[in-house]
Amino acid sequence: LLLRWRRRRGLWRKVAEAQQRQERSLVRMETAVQRFREQNPSVNVVSILSLPLPELSKKLRDGSLPLDHVFYSYVGKAIQITTETNCITEYLQESENQLRKVKLTGKQGLLYGVPVSIKDSIDCQGHDSTMGFIKYLNKPAAEDSVVVQVLRRQGAIPFVKTNVPQSLISYDCKNLIFGQTCNPLLYTRTPGGSSGGEGALVGGGGSILGIGTDVGGSLRFPAAFCGICALKPTGNRLRYSMSALFWSLAVAAAVGPLAKDVESLALCMRALLCEDMFNLDSTVPPLPFNEEVYSSTQPLRIGYYETDFFTMPSPAMRRAVRETKQLLEEAGHTLVPFELTNVDYVIFNFCVRGLFSDGGTSFVKKFNGELEKGGSGMFFWLAKSPQWLKTLLSWIAKPFPGWMPKESLNQQPWHGTSTPLTTSTFPPQDFCHQFIAQWKKLNLDVMLCPMLGPALHIGYPGKLSVAVSYTMLYNALDFPAGVVPVTTVTDEDEDELKDYKGYYRDWWDRTLAKAFGGNVGMPVAVQCVALPWQEELCLRFMKEVETL
Repeated sequence: LLLRWRRRRGLWRKVAEAQQRQERSLVRMETAVQRFREQNPSVNVVSILSLPLPELSKKLRDGSLPLDHVFYSYVGKAIQITTETNCITEYLQESENQLRKVKLTGKQGLLYGVPVSIKDSIDCQGHDSTMGFIKYLNKPAAEDSVVVQVLRRQGAIPFVKTNVPQSLISYDCKNLIFGQTCNPLLYTRTPGGSSGGEGALVGGGGSILGIGTDVGGSLRFPAAFCGICALKPTGNRLRYSMSALFWSLAVAAAVGPLAKDVESLALCMRALLCEDMFNLDSTVPPLPFNEEVYSSTQPLRIGYYETDFFTMPSPAMRRAVRETKQLLEEAGHTLVPFELTNVDYVIFNFCVRGLFSDGGTSFVKKFNGELEKGGSGMFFWLAKSPQWLKTLLSWIAKPFPGWMPKESLNQQPWHGTSTPLTTSTFPPQDFCHQFIAQWKKLNLDVMLCPMLGPALHIGYPGKLSVAVSYTMLYNALDFPAGVVPVTTVTDEDEDELKDYKGYYRDWWDRTLAKAFGGNVGMPVAVQCVALPWQEELCLRFMKEVETL
């Protein structure tokens, strides 16, 4: 007991030290901004912050807008947003040195002088990538991840790291070290996760471009909940280090951008899909950005569906798809109903079971020595249970098709070891082939899909892991998928929500109905999907939806 008490006391000390570092970091940001404003009192901050990224980038490159004016305008706004939402974990103070260096070299990449925020889990040299785990405190990265290196070579200036949920396996944004991040549009709502700090900062206007990751919707949830745009590319179109993650994933992890508009996402992809990316990581296919596809004006043949018949959409979600479909048809595009089947089978057998494909051994191991289990508490308890109990619970749960964990309960460890299975062990190949066959049979270019929304109340995502079905499907298939906000919740949507029952009419459906409530005025988005390696077509479709 004494040893346990001493160990826990040491962990709490590490947490306190990390929180103090965070506070000092924010003070340094504030000091830097104050000093700049005293030296440059005439800078029109509001005007700078109102510029969209393509226009801002153009002004920076042609010299009509000084780099330091833009940089400190965004540092100042970031301070305001993190004070309101607690989204920043660390200020990258070397960004001020990089700013001076960029000005001196004069080498102008596509993102010359653009301040960029980076998700906690993406390595920046000399800084922790904690993923909300205490064990990763005081273990700074030895080098920048590939995506950060490419950003710097394109002239971008990474200036802050942002908050995540513990383990990244959550679409809320809370951990024991840095606490809860709030939605900048309504502080009682979650910003989404796991790139929740990015969603809050970009959504609040404190960053013009953010870089996050997506394993089951981690880019798309924050974008949808905070009213911004995001793109999850095909898993290997861009690359960053996944060395800190717990297990080999049965779904494709992706790194991608978040921004206020689609054109900003396209500019970021143009910058990242360059020779530097292909040279730094030879596993990334050398496919530069296809401008012809993105700028095409040919009418599209678009598949669509309003529900996956697993998670019943909220009234606002359904309306968002219907209204977008109507606008697309009026603009001359062809809309074709797409029949979606077996989503529950894919989510259970390839996504959930894939995460626990070694019987949960590596999952449990990652939490050893932590003070709390965050939003993964139920999964942790199930994974740690003895095999006889998993078998019993799996048998008991069979009559309840909506209960997600049952499929991962009765998992035997691979050869009795803690070695996680590889991604290739659980590929949903048959489903993927069927899905693409139906896509080809209908001769589709892209797909219009629902996106979970509006933003849930804080604390609810941990109870509603079942609701990731709309996003995780495209991680399992490894299709590029983007999110575009198209409407807001109305009073009529709230009235219709009173009749929301769900497909299974169980505890999860009742809880989801509560989580959707009280969101009049909050943004609702749709998903735009394309076939693998067709990010440019996906962005072109997103742009069309955004414009309409």
